[in-house]
Amino acid sequence: MAEKPIRLDTVDDYDRLFGLETLHPLVNVIDLATATKHPTHFTVNYGIYALFLKETKCGDIRYGRQTYDYREGTITSFSPGQVSETEMQESMRPTARGIVFHPDLIKGTSLGREIKNYSFLSYNSTEALHLSADEKGIMLDCLANIKTELLRPADKMSKRLIARNIQLLLDYCLRFYNRQFATREKSNRDILTRFEALLDDYFQSGKSRLNGLPTVRYFADKVFLSPNYFGDLIKKETGRNPQEYIQGKTIDTAKTMLADTGKAVNQIADELGFQYSQHFNRVFKKVAGCTPSQYRKWLAAT
Repeated sequence: MAEKPIRLDTVDDYDRLFGLETLHPLVNVIDLATATKHPTHFTVNYGIYALFLKETKCGDIRYGRQTYDYREGTITSFSPGQVSETEMQESMRPTARGIVFHPDLIKGTSLGREIKNYSFLSYNSTEALHLSADEKGIMLDCLANIKTELLRPADKMSKRLIARNIQLLLDYCLRFYNRQFATREKSNRDILTRFEALLDDYFQSGKSRLNGLPTVRYFADKVFLSPNYFGDLIKKETGRNPQEYIQGKTIDTAKTMLADTGKAVNQIADELGFQYSQHFNRVFKKVAGCTPSQYRKWLAAT
């Protein structure tokens, strides 16, 4: 029987799992070296945000069937709704520092309004962030500043300052991820090439007619990446997000079918995976600047 996930809906839930002191009901800076409980195998369902700097590799963290690519000096992160499995080596204790915070902490703050911009919080599997020694020092300084604020007597500025320091921490992560994307240019190009091949196959093999319009998640799963990481990678490589890229390919395929076949517009729409020909017409006009029928007439006149 599969292990039932432990729900971590509050910061206190996390602290109790590892026997840590709760400094604030909505946020805590974590140092697992001070933990008094050491579970060795557990699956958790996150209802909070979490970000950890793993200082030693002492076990495996899995998201779905994929194992996190982490070693010394690696950042892993989780957002509400994610489920991960951790298996620790019996003879070793984890040395990791990080932060956990509840979504309620950032409501009404600039971080709350911008949290979706930090898409790396939902990355998974082999998508961890590997830090240099200097980058690691910056992350630890940010965590120390947050903890200093947590240890101060609360006042009307506390929530704002804590949220701003968390946002600064996430901004540095964003910078370091951009650096990591740049240093992985070859592997990123390989993923883009696979994406293009999978996209061609989706239409040529008839999957579009059977399964409907292709989705970002479909291709992310095929290359073993989370939708967020996949989306960021494609955007950095092409300047377009995957949905725009897919839509462009769909309309390019439609143009070829309009030019090379005598099929009716509604038949082409059906084969491409559109549920309604009106939807096909709207998307085609948005991308091409004219309707499919107008495009076909233009081709005939040229």
